[in-house]
Amino acid sequence: MSLFKARDWWSTILGEKEEFDQGCLCVADVDNSGSGQDKVIVGSYMGYLRIFNPHPVKPGDEVQPEDLLLEVQLREPILQVEVGKFVSGTEALHLAVLHCRKLCVYAVSGTQGNVEHGNQYQIKLMYEHNLQRTACNMTYGPFGGVKGRDLICIQSMDGMLMLFEQESYAFGRFLPGFLLPGPLAYSSRTDSFITVSSCQQVESYKYQVLAFATDADERQDTEEQKLSPGKRLAVDWVLNIGEQALDICIVSFNQGVSSVFVLGERNFFCLKDNGQIRFMKKLDYSPSCFIPYCSVQEGTINTLMANHNKMLNVYQDVTLKWATQLPHIPISVKVANFQDLKGVIVTLSDDGHLQCSYLGTDPSLFQAPKVDSREINYEEMNAEMKELQKIIREATKTQDVLPESEKQRDVTVTAEVSPDLDEESQAIDSEVKAGAVPSVTVKITIQSKVAVQKPSLAVCVQAPLAVTCDQFVFEDLEPDASETVVLSVFLKENCSPSELEGTCMVSYNIPTGIPRVAQCNFSLPLKLVCFPAQPSKAANHKLTIDTNKPPISFVTIFPDFVDPSEGDQANALGFQFLTGSKTTLLASKTSQRYRIQSDQLEDLWLVTKELIHRLEVHFNKQNCKDFACTFSGSIPLQEYFELIDRHFELRLNAEKLQELLSERAVQFRAIERRLLTRFKDKTPAPLQHLDTLLEGTFREVIALADAAEENQANMFQAFAKLKSATHLVIMLISLWQKLSSDQVAILEATFLPLAEDTQELGWEETVDAAVSYLLRTCLSKSSKEQALTLSSQLSMPKDTSRLKKNITIFCDRLAKGGRLSLSTDSATQQAAVMPGGCATIPESDLEERTIIPGSTAMFSSNGQITKQKSKP
Repeated sequence: MSLFKARDWWSTILGEKEEFDQGCLCVADVDNSGSGQDKVIVGSYMGYLRIFNPHPVKPGDEVQPEDLLLEVQLREPILQVEVGKFVSGTEALHLAVLHCRKLCVYAVSGTQGNVEHGNQYQIKLMYEHNLQRTACNMTYGPFGGVKGRDLICIQSMDGMLMLFEQESYAFGRFLPGFLLPGPLAYSSRTDSFITVSSCQQVESYKYQVLAFATDADERQDTEEQKLSPGKRLAVDWVLNIGEQALDICIVSFNQGVSSVFVLGERNFFCLKDNGQIRFMKKLDYSPSCFIPYCSVQEGTINTLMANHNKMLNVYQDVTLKWATQLPHIPISVKVANFQDLKGVIVTLSDDGHLQCSYLGTDPSLFQAPKVDSREINYEEMNAEMKELQKIIREATKTQDVLPESEKQRDVTVTAEVSPDLDEESQAIDSEVKAGAVPSVTVKITIQSKVAVQKPSLAVCVQAPLAVTCDQFVFEDLEPDASETVVLSVFLKENCSPSELEGTCMVSYNIPTGIPRVAQCNFSLPLKLVCFPAQPSKAANHKLTIDTNKPPISFVTIFPDFVDPSEGDQANALGFQFLTGSKTTLLASKTSQRYRIQSDQLEDLWLVTKELIHRLEVHFNKQNCKDFACTFSGSIPLQEYFELIDRHFELRLNAEKLQELLSERAVQFRAIERRLLTRFKDKTPAPLQHLDTLLEGTFREVIALADAAEENQANMFQAFAKLKSATHLVIMLISLWQKLSSDQVAILEATFLPLAEDTQELGWEETVDAAVSYLLRTCLSKSSKEQALTLSSQLSMPKDTSRLKKNITIFCDRLAKGGRLSLSTDSATQQAAVMPGGCATIPESDLEERTIIPGSTAMFSSNGQITKQKSKP
């Protein structure tokens, strides 16, 4: 056993699913046996009252039936139990039980048994008080200096102190400024009650002041109470501790000195009688309960303090003397005397774990056995070593991420998207200005092959799309069980999405407690964000996609957007987006080309992606494996740069608005301080129009906050457009240079590094750093460029000129035969083997090639850059 574990002397578990709290444990000689042996009294919120007399034959023995002296179920929950001299005419100890609306005092007595069953114990109700207010806690003591008896004080939930002189009710007083009840204790030396208010202050009230204060028949201060001869309740002393208190305990081991101990949430205080701090201990854990007891050293006090880490610490004043581990988190701790064993620690947890333990250690009696000497067989040892090494090699193989037994997934998740839109739209709080916002149903099924614990499902779609419900929590799944959920996806924000995809992720625990994750992706239909419309002949932006197969009728590849009555004559198709823009798709009758055109560059992306995807699916069904799409037109960098400038301009506006808002907020607080100083001044002084200035500043703060919020919404839409245009540019570059899937992945990681755009880390600086890295590695002109180092810190640039310049150079070097790779070795070889290499581009040449308004940079297939003037 560990040196720092509490030694179990006697323990038991009380009832089933019962709850206990701080006041439910008491230790005293409640049956007045006179032997000096304490009994353990426990009450529960279920109304059970139990009295134990632990006497194990040896430490750690099981509970004997005779250890339970009494168990009775009362009608109401038990809030607190105390033992004292509560009955008039006798100094015998009696048991006080506090219920929510009742105080009962019982006499506990035992009858000598004549048979082997032992003694018989019973309780007798001496008197009870029905309370007019809901009780919280109570304390007792010789209030007013009475001799030979104890009085009871009950604190109600609304802040009233009700005092009882044994069988009769004395008076009641409301605590001033009360909000929530706190711990309550009585100091016999100063004859005062000490509590901690909701203002986080330790407050002391004299009993004499309570007795002569105004009677508390009603909570409100009426005119009759103000004119009555009684006095208002005044506090004796106050100490601000700055935190809520868990418990208060007052001890007086020396007749001349008493100490007030207050246990806070993070600190432990010891106070004098007058409220001055004697010492204070800052705790590095969360305490749960404590109790002080007598120390063997003169002038010091020992304290037992339990915490939520299942530790019990022993302090001598502020010095930690011992720390021991408990099997539970105690909510109450006491020190008791049993048989000939004094100082037993009694702890109670909130779920009914009652334990009597002591501090100490056991000597280690273990002796290592003698090893029989034998001859070593080296051949057997070598064979065993080789076998073990083989097992280690098999276990440490890195080819498979998962072990062999886990190749078959324990849980599989599948998502099925409905082919048709919902008849009745499930869109919630959509900001789209269209008349009816459609939605589509997604059916998600979770199939479990083994027992699964705490499974939860998260569904994620990229804004501006949204789902009706994105979080699901299930009960534990049995083997071969399944769960199915149905949800709807719709367009929430007033801008087109950059991706029509979603992700389902299931997190769960297998029976061994290991957490696992299973996920799947699903694609959403294009008609979720657009609907058929009349084709448009004129458009600002046009793209032409070349194929190596004859054009396919739109009735075949777009049956959900074309009217079947048009037959094979449909070579033009219009897409009207919910956000208001329109895109037209044209199929050439004489060549193998498709044209996509729109007034907005970003609106070309979804239609272009859908066209290429449906063409690939169509030809795959016909077992045509040589189908390919190419792009030989111009990369629309100028229009792309305009979107970058628009997004960056909104980021600059957000930064300016944030600075202005910060300045106005500082000004607003400064004016408030000036006004507060004027109002607190005993000699009134003119405000000098400070109130007018305060109102004007407040209006400016509100206006700036509204402007910042509107700019944030515009920036979100601009970033969505920028992502769509970036997807389009990546696709065009991949079709233009016929890039592999790995190279396309590098492009996407370079130009789409962020899912969300923030002021701290924006798209411009992140993409600039990524493009610069590629220009200095796989697309470098020489080894000298590869030796250049990039800045390790990303910050918002002053403008976008450097970013646009790097993107232009990036496309230029791809046009000259450069290839994307993350390997520096392949980049060096590429620069050496590539015909002519990447020639050095003079800065003057770059300036000449800077794209001007009205022109489009054109990267042809032979790697030459030309300029094409746009027609007026």
